[in-house]
Amino acid sequence: ETSRMRTGNKYLRYYLVQAADSVRKHDAEYRDFYQKKYDEVPKHKHKRALVLSARKLVRLVFMLLKTNKMYTPPERRNP
Repeated sequence: ETSRMRTGNKYLRYYLVQAADSVRKHDAEYRDFYQKKYDEVPKHKHKRALVLSARKLVRLVFMLLKTNKMYTPPERRNP
């Protein structure tokens, strides 16, 4: 297990986690990702799943900025 490095802006980290929490409530892909991560471990389920969702959100935002593209949600497949 890797320990979390406490570097970076704590306020930015807080708001990114809050954004991820909001995104998971409105976006099916993030909802599914959150649920998958939530179910993986017995302890700290919500916090861990939320932080991993925030990391996923940061990667998405970074790529959108890097490629100068607008976000378009993926087409939802019906199972």
